[in-house]
Amino acid sequence: MIPFQSLTQEELSGLLLPLSEVKVRHGDSEDLIQKKKLKRARYRAKQLFHWVYQRFITDYELMTDLSKPLRVWLKDNVFIFRLDEFKSQQSLDGTKKFLWKLTDSKTIESVIIPAALSEKGKTAFGDGKRFMGRQVDGEDESELSADHWKRLTACISSQVGCAMACKFCLTGIQGLDRHLKVHEIVAQVHELRRVAPITNIVFMGMGEPLHNFESVTKACKILLDQDGMNFSKRKITVSTSGLVPAMIELGKTVDVSLAISLNATTDEIRSQIMPVNKKWPISELLKACREYPVGSHRRITFEYVLLKGINDTLEDAKRLIQLTKGIPSKINLIPFNAHSGSEFQRPDDQVVRTFQEYLLDRNVFASVRISRGQDILAACGQLRSIFGTARGTEKHKDYALQSG
Repeated sequence: MIPFQSLTQEELSGLLLPLSEVKVRHGDSEDLIQKKKLKRARYRAKQLFHWVYQRFITDYELMTDLSKPLRVWLKDNVFIFRLDEFKSQQSLDGTKKFLWKLTDSKTIESVIIPAALSEKGKTAFGDGKRFMGRQVDGEDESELSADHWKRLTACISSQVGCAMACKFCLTGIQGLDRHLKVHEIVAQVHELRRVAPITNIVFMGMGEPLHNFESVTKACKILLDQDGMNFSKRKITVSTSGLVPAMIELGKTVDVSLAISLNATTDEIRSQIMPVNKKWPISELLKACREYPVGSHRRITFEYVLLKGINDTLEDAKRLIQLTKGIPSKINLIPFNAHSGSEFQRPDDQVVRTFQEYLLDRNVFASVRISRGQDILAACGQLRSIFGTARGTEKHKDYALQSG
């Protein structure tokens, strides 16, 4: 059985081609007959993409414009994969985190992050409406419904755990269990779109996306398909810790936005907190960024997690400007999100403001990310599995209790 969400529309057409029946006229060449069959198969694949991704129908019997023999064949050969929701949590700021249980009992997390209130949302704040199905007492953003936000971002995972072992990241402490398959990646978005009208996708959940290159790029192609979920290339962002060869290949394979976890301005510090830097140091990383095909009116995002006393000085800010000079980019400053067992601390708010203002005063576009979902460990660097290899699990028993 083949998972539906593992197939591009072209691959689905290929599966349906032998089943395509067309009217053959006297004198039709074999080549013409094959073209007719291919056209028919592509039409059926398009119909199926509409049914599954746009209408959220998972029962072939309800796809009434398909022939009965085709529905029977699909039922016997292609299954529509559903993730098993093990647990979900609602944050006071409107963020919602989902823990999914996979078929091998491994678990992954993905998050819906609301941002930028619409005019409707501004006027409705505190009106008692529910956001994504959960009522919370008190006047907080969780009482807003999904249509009160301009942007709803799905933060999705690409691996069970992560092999990069970044010192400040809870997922990195877990270690890598396995790569996610294409259908497990696509299904996260498919499930989240049942909950809310997702506008953006970021591969910033569990895992290093470019370590699982084939599955991630194929999933992106499926997510971009205009007959399926129809996301814009500007609305999908792949984040990487700096796997340089895969970055170069990504730009040749699929047209999506790129984010780089930079997090330090010297090789000495970056190698201490991000082991990947020992293989591909900052100079090689930035060279690849300069060669990356960003396209017109688009920028590479440099994510910079601010760690107290480690990378938050004005000297760091000065070096950051020099390092990114000439690259169409923006700087996303992320004050460290604390979690149990971490050796790092969040900088004081004034330090963060001073760092940002230093960049802004020198015409560098720099924003400070408002980390949502911290009360449910859904913010940047806080995702992980309950089950798995999880090296360092003993440091995070409180989290396992919270999420269990």
